[in-house]
Amino acid sequence: MVRKQFRVGRSRTGLGLFATEFIKKGDFIVEYRGRRLRNEEADKLADRGAKYLYEINNRWTVDGSNRRNVARYANHSCRPNAESDVTRDRRIIIRAIKHIYPGDEITYDYGKDYFDLIIKPLGCKCDKCLGKPRLARPYPSELDGQLNGKGRHLNGKAHLNGKSLNGKNLNGKGRNGKTRHGKARNGRG
Repeated sequence: MVRKQFRVGRSRTGLGLFATEFIKKGDFIVEYRGRRLRNEEADKLADRGAKYLYEINNRWTVDGSNRRNVARYANHSCRPNAESDVTRDRRIIIRAIKHIYPGDEITYDYGKDYFDLIIKPLGCKCDKCLGKPRLARPYPSELDGQLNGKGRHLNGKAHLNGKSLNGKNLNGKGRNGKTRHGKARNGRG
């Protein structure tokens, strides 16, 4: 059985796609699947409220409304960690443009047209638009290559071998010997 690197779960905007293991920048995540429609037919569906339409080119659109299309759960973000791309054989893939850590929501930019027509009138709920700061994350080399499949959750935060993923040890002290408040552990400094 192949283990997936993501799961569907509750998100700020309904359901979302969340990483269950470390995904490296550039890695393939999932394919956006569905029946292929002519754009004229897709326009008629859109007029009736269809949401999961992905235009491949000026002739074809993919209707991703089938629940087996797990990629449909990847939400929009103005500061995404993934991107969508159409391959030469007209497949739609989602791939990481940043390192994605266990527990992170997988997001990509839906594009200006979708944003202006659908998201903007309701108000964007992505981290950037809500003013949430970016998390400071260690480079994968700092994790000694141990993150793939070995991250675990503790008190709602992802941790690896006793270290939280933001580089702090569980005891609140950083790897550089200083506490979170900048003072040395030994009381000097």
